[in-house]
Amino acid sequence: MAELYGRDLITSQDWSVDEILETIDLAKKLKATVKRGERPERLLDRKNFFMVFYAPSTRTRGAFEAATAILGGHAPFIDVSTTRLKAGEATKDVAKMYDAYADGIGVRILDKSIDYVYGDGRKIVEQFAEVAKVPVINMACCTYHPTQAIGDIMTIGNKIGDVKGKKYTITWAYASQPRGRCSIQEEVLIATRLGMDVVLAHPPGFEIDPRIIGMAKANARGSGGSLEVSNDFEDALEGANVVFPRSWATAEFLKMGQTAFGLEKEIKIHDKYKNWRLEQKHVNDIMGKPAIVTHVLPVLRGEEATDEVMDGPNSVIYEQAEDNFYAKMAVLAQTMSGKV
Repeated sequence: MAELYGRDLITSQDWSVDEILETIDLAKKLKATVKRGERPERLLDRKNFFMVFYAPSTRTRGAFEAATAILGGHAPFIDVSTTRLKAGEATKDVAKMYDAYADGIGVRILDKSIDYVYGDGRKIVEQFAEVAKVPVINMACCTYHPTQAIGDIMTIGNKIGDVKGKKYTITWAYASQPRGRCSIQEEVLIATRLGMDVVLAHPPGFEIDPRIIGMAKANARGSGGSLEVSNDFEDALEGANVVFPRSWATAEFLKMGQTAFGLEKEIKIHDKYKNWRLEQKHVNDIMGKPAIVTHVLPVLRGEEATDEVMDGPNSVIYEQAEDNFYAKMAVLAQTMSGKV
């Protein structure tokens, strides 16, 4: 196994392709063990994983907390609103203290917790990583969501086989509320590293971070994959083996933040593109074979995609959520135990 003990995970770009694949392999083994009704080795016995949440979560908190417990450790949940951080305490001071208390630290900070200002969340995660000697895991910031991407690729491989050369369409989809783009950007990065032919589709004005585009193009050159950007929804779906329909905010909104740009103004822009919604006719008539529909959840049903799609035979959203649990477990085991 790769030596990942003590390593941070801010983005999937931090780890080599071999390290990512070995992490997925470990996640599959952990999943098989649990499915047999057995308990994995207590790799985190008497170890603490401090989870620092600036932003709320449905799956990420539950998955990390349960994964730590199954491996024999403890995952204290730190709601930042109950700390002194918002009262002016320096991030580096808190990071230094938690470094002394814990064997690993997770940080989640995005969207409303940073007024949607792109880059502010990533800077906080990086401050924790700079100060702490224990591994720091990015549980989602404004820019990256690495454990999500690792779990998603695990599911995609399980469903369609070898991912190299398969077409993966990551498309903006209509929503009546703004959301950040961390999952979108991390998917673009990991898929291009693994040789997929990635199409990023969005209306004008919804461009993602140009640095991510540059990194993804370099990834594709190294892996034999490709990256294409399209402003045509149906054309981007043509022949796709995997489609991920997910809303994200305009580049201008994320540059200025909700307070400066204005929520009402942003929603009016979204409303121009209500036809960017994944429907079963797209899956049946346009996508390739095999074809699966993914989503990181929460999916905004009836907006990003119809219930028929999300509950249909091509949807893998629940298996994806489960695989993300084991991917997080594998990341914790690799970075905190020193035994794998």
